[in-house]
Amino acid sequence: MAARPFAFFDLHVVRATTLSPGFARVTLGGPQLDGFGHGGRDQRIKLFLPAAGHSAIAVPRDADDWWTGWQRMHPAERAVMRTYTIRELRRAEREADIDFALHPHPGPAADWALTVRPGDPATLLGATQDENAGIGFHRPDGTDSVLLAGDASALPAIAGILAWLPAGTPVTVLAEITHPDDRQDLATRADARTTWLTPTADDPQPLLTALRAHPLPGTSPYAWVAGEASCVRALRRHLVTERGVDRRHITFTGYWRRHASEDTLIQEAIAAAA
Repeated sequence: MAARPFAFFDLHVVRATTLSPGFARVTLGGPQLDGFGHGGRDQRIKLFLPAAGHSAIAVPRDADDWWTGWQRMHPAERAVMRTYTIRELRRAEREADIDFALHPHPGPAADWALTVRPGDPATLLGATQDENAGIGFHRPDGTDSVLLAGDASALPAIAGILAWLPAGTPVTVLAEITHPDDRQDLATRADARTTWLTPTADDPQPLLTALRAHPLPGTSPYAWVAGEASCVRALRRHLVTERGVDRRHITFTGYWRRHASEDTLIQEAIAAAA
C-alpha cells in the first residue's frame, strides 16, 4: 500500500525568538519530524494550535479527510488552523522553524508566537514525501531566470526558494517589509539581487511601483509572486499585459486578503463548499 501523501505531526515548541519588529520565529521539534517531507522552496503546511481556553489540540486525525471533520467540529473547540511556510528544516536536530509576520493587530497565531513557551504543543499537517503538493515553486523548462516578489507574509517562502536555487541562477528579488529592521540575510548560491521596500503614505503598494521600474532578469523569466491578494493580482496583470510574460511562467498566490482575517476566509470556504 502506498504511503499517504500527508500526515499529522505532533510536535512541541523548542524555542521562540523575536527576530525584528515585524517577525517572530518559533522552532518546533520532536521525533515525528523524522517522517516529515520537505522539498524546500515555498513548502506549505497547516499549523494547528489549541483553541482559546483549551490545552489540547482538537483536530480530526484522518489526514485524507481532515477538512470535512474539522468543519463539523464546534468552532470554540476545534484547533486554530493557519497556513505557513517552513522557513528551515534541520533533520539532524529534528527541528523546524516557522516565521510569523507580525501585524499591528495580530491574530491568534501571531499572538501564540509571541507568548508561547518551550514544551507547548503544536501540530502540523504536512507532506510525507519531499516532492509534494505543498510546494508551489516549479520553474518551467525554457526559463532562464527567476523573479521573486512578495510582501512580509511571503518572505519565509522567498528565503526558502533562494536557499534551494542552483548556483548562478539570475534572480531579482522584490521584498516588501513593514519596518527597515525587518531585513534578513537571505542566504543563496544564486546570483540574486534584492531590493527591500517599505510602504509609505505616498506609495502604499511599493511592490507594484518597483516592479514597473525594474527590468526583468534574463530573457525568459519565471515569476513567483505572493502576498496580499489584490496586490498579487495587480503584479500578475502587469507581468502579463505590460511585460508580455507567458502566463504559464507565473506562479501567483494570495497569502492573505486586506480587511479579512484567515478565519473569515475559512468561513467563506466552508460556506462555498456547503
